[in-house]
Amino acid sequence: MTAPTPDPSMEPPVPDRRNPFEGVTDFFSEMARMRTVGLHGRGEADTGERTHASAWVPATDILARGEDLVIRVELAGVDPDDVELGFSHGVLTISGTRRSGDDADAEFLIHERFYGEFRRVITLPEGTRAEQIEAAFDDGLVEITVRDGVSPTDRTRISLTDRSGAATTRRLG
Repeated sequence: MTAPTPDPSMEPPVPDRRNPFEGVTDFFSEMARMRTVGLHGRGEADTGERTHASAWVPATDILARGEDLVIRVELAGVDPDDVELGFSHGVLTISGTRRSGDDADAEFLIHERFYGEFRRVITLPEGTRAEQIEAAFDDGLVEITVRDGVSPTDRTRISLTDRSGAATTRRLG
């Protein structure tokens, strides 16, 4: 006699455990890299390929188009097969690799483009579901659309106290 198969709908839900520090480590890694570049120059700071810990951050625009949230990520020179998009616990991650060209024997006079690993982490509006997210790659630009991602929210006034002790109020938006 075989044991009955447990009904998955009867299992307790897994709690949503969002890491409140997601993206902070990327920020501090980039700040440390920038400090090293400032102190030692590019040649000594970037001696090898970038890794997840030293990933560069691509230029990104975030805008509203009607009720949709649109995220544009500039990835010129990146093969679409080298781009990965992930969504977990309300956080969208864009990562991948820009491979260096055949310039190993060249002496760069100006070298401003980043190669190796890249990573961008964006927290999406609360309640966003994976089914709302669409992405397309066109001419080095990734455009991600979150359908109905722009929702009117109650804005809160935040009191700002200046150093002289007088309180002022700023309106958000």
